[in-house]
Amino acid sequence: MLGKMPGDEWQRFANLRAYYGFMWGHPGKKLLFMGQEFAQREEWHHDHALPWECLQDARHVGMQQLIRDLNRLYRQVPALHRLDCEAQGFEWIAAQDADNSLLAWLRRDGDGGMALVICNFTPVPRQGYRLGVPEGVAQWREVLNTDAPCYGGSGMGNASRALPVESHGAHGRAQAIVLDLPPLACLILLPA
Repeated sequence: MLGKMPGDEWQRFANLRAYYGFMWGHPGKKLLFMGQEFAQREEWHHDHALPWECLQDARHVGMQQLIRDLNRLYRQVPALHRLDCEAQGFEWIAAQDADNSLLAWLRRDGDGGMALVICNFTPVPRQGYRLGVPEGVAQWREVLNTDAPCYGGSGMGNASRALPVESHGAHGRAQAIVLDLPPLACLILLPA
């Protein structure tokens, strides 16, 4: 997968991290082939061993840690897997923001639990981005950021602060949060 990503080396790793965040946040079952969990460079071949030597490079270790954390979050947050194949488990927040190459959606578990997934598919950081959110939540907190330094990213994000809901809305909603979106990254937020 790493070799299929566009751009220079930094962009390829960032794109792949963003893609994995997108895949784990989106409805549907997840699929990785052998070696993709640490971003092997070539396709897996049944006659060869996996290139474990990749794990001498911090970027590959970061990818492995991201997959570990995505799997843990997927198990711990029912909104990310319950109602996976039912319409009430998914709701678009921002699907028309082509100017910013941004997608955002809400996942629901049917018992009031929610997860908010935001993907910035450009190498441009978006600071102070206003995103519409559903009513009934006072604050959101970032629980996963594919641009975190531990995954090999730049560290831009919102982990150090709660994101209060404001009454000045966006995306056709009465309420919104204002957050910083790292370049080529996916964020997962939960109600605080």
